[in-house]
Amino acid sequence: MASALGARSLNLPTTSSLIPPSHSPSRPRGNPPRLASTPARRQLSPPTTRISAALFSARKPPSDSGPNKVQELCVYEINERDRGSPAYLRLSQKEVNFLGDLLYSGNLEKRVGITAGICVLIQHVPERGGDRYEAIYSFYFGDYGHVSVQGAYLTYEDSYLAVTGGSGIFEGVYGQVKLQQIVFPFKIFYTFYLKGIPNLPKELLGTPVPPSPTVEPTPAAKAAAPHAAVKNYTT
Repeated sequence: MASALGARSLNLPTTSSLIPPSHSPSRPRGNPPRLASTPARRQLSPPTTRISAALFSARKPPSDSGPNKVQELCVYEINERDRGSPAYLRLSQKEVNFLGDLLYSGNLEKRVGITAGICVLIQHVPERGGDRYEAIYSFYFGDYGHVSVQGAYLTYEDSYLAVTGGSGIFEGVYGQVKLQQIVFPFKIFYTFYLKGIPNLPKELLGTPVPPSPTVEPTPAAKAAAPHAAVKNYTT
């Protein structure tokens, strides 16, 4: 009789009843269970800096009043021969000594000062009818200061000398000066091309008189009248 006992009489669980309901293969498929929603993480981006397009714009040309501006200054040197200078070094047998060169503005209306320095004869050039000097001298402009130059001074053609420095309003100046010999050694016309300084005062500027052997300062400038001379002009 024991062999006749079946699974039903023993009330044994069937295989399907052992599977949990949630995993039952007979459960109809439906929508998947919903997960509890969680707030999305906020991504923090690093702070950004705006770059203006102006930083990449083309460079502006230098200002007219900047250090690279070239300013022209014209002056006349009129040799008054020996003005009673206290001393000179005689290196030749010439009887006339030329000391005391006066400086006038380019328009010949103002006395501005003097030139002073050394010119050493380097070479006589007979085929050109002149000489070559090595010159080191300064132009004095009263209270405005002075400008120093150096280079070759040619009596038979135009020459250029280097501007080596200055004082007063000419502090930090550089550039060059063109020397035009009008009547050797009495009249010389200079055109400075100056850089590195503020704008020149109007008193030193003005429309220059074209160079010629007949140019002369105005009577007031010759007499150094108050209205025709810079303040404390150098004598």
